[in-house]
Amino acid sequence: MSVAEWVALNQIGRGTTLSPAGLADVMGMTRGAISKVLDKLQSKEWISCATSQEDNRVQLLAVTRQGKRVLPELTTIADGNDEHFFGVLDATERATLQKLLKKLADAHQMHKIPVD
Repeated sequence: MSVAEWVALNQIGRGTTLSPAGLADVMGMTRGAISKVLDKLQSKEWISCATSQEDNRVQLLAVTRQGKRVLPELTTIADGNDEHFFGVLDATERATLQKLLKKLADAHQMHKIPVD
């Protein structure tokens, strides 16, 4: 699973109503790039896409039962990866790093990349 797939699945799994275009905006990706990510998640049967009842031109994304089953395990893996990588930093160092990265993101107007 790629980082982009993980972030997309996690964003969709938050329960907010998202279209592919909305997800692309949230993730700071092009619509073409997000389409490839969504195709991979659909081929794994972790997400589904349904037509909006309000506007039949809009497709809405949802996590499937299979996706809901794997999401906690994938979250544990992601949290473990974060701890493995950042675990060498104490709380003060982590806070400093986060502050510096936020400063760089602000300076380069990188506001649409989900980091949670």
